[in-house]
Amino acid sequence: MFGTNANINQYKKISVESGVDAANSVELIVMLYDGAIVACNAAIPFVKQNDYKNRSHYIYKAIRIIQSGLRMSLDHEVGGDIAVNLDALYIYMTNQLVKANIEVIEEPIKEVIRLLTELRSAWQQISKTDAAKMAPSKETLKNNEIAYMEKV
Repeated sequence: MFGTNANINQYKKISVESGVDAANSVELIVMLYDGAIVACNAAIPFVKQNDYKNRSHYIYKAIRIIQSGLRMSLDHEVGGDIAVNLDALYIYMTNQLVKANIEVIEEPIKEVIRLLTELRSAWQQISKTDAAKMAPSKETLKNNEIAYMEKV
């Protein structure tokens, strides 16, 4: 009735791409936080089931969003101490996710979800004018992800 899973997945992909195209820089940052939070939440059941393959898949997805999306988009010249502190926090989150995957525990993932949720909320509170000055452009975010993926 609704089509195959492949059709549904293709629709979701188009929907996400359309959302990215229409978003401003602040909305893109919020979308990155959303993606990392969703990936972390998706990993938790697989931690409980001790399912290495799926747990690792979602944890790696969250790490990739944090590293190639959020961390690489920081502008240390403009952001100053805030950028330095966010950079340290993103490294901490990545380490926590690696710990969760290696030790097969969910608490570090829950901590990362809490931190990401708080940061997401802060970005939503920033005025669009102020945030547009602070947030990276769509092109910068895309280039950062490409650069990160080339390192992996």
